[in-house]
Amino acid sequence: MEIFLDVVKNKYAEFNGRARRKEYWMFTLFYLIFYYGLTALAFVADFLSIFALIFSLALLIPSIAVGIRRMHDVDKSGWFLLIPIYNLVLACTEGTKGPNQYGADPKGGDEISDIGKDDLV
Repeated sequence: MEIFLDVVKNKYAEFNGRARRKEYWMFTLFYLIFYYGLTALAFVADFLSIFALIFSLALLIPSIAVGIRRMHDVDKSGWFLLIPIYNLVLACTEGTKGPNQYGADPKGGDEISDIGKDDLV
């Protein structure tokens, strides 16, 4: 729940950077729990269906943002979200170790292991 709230509060429209698998999948898990919970309540009382719609629209931008950051973690463009099956494969794939063109490794730095590599050439 903490990760879900972090994405919604602090990274609402943050399309730059990288997102770990844990961040992406925990956000997706809680999004689906809340959405299906609201949808189930809508079956009980029809007027509650508007809340499911408002919830979906309110979290549309953070959903896209965390997906794009997830694609960046595997060193792909955010446009790969539009490829139906391949984006699921990429979302399940471990991110590239160390920094890539989209930013630093969100798991922690391997910067220390990169020290001195230029000296060997």
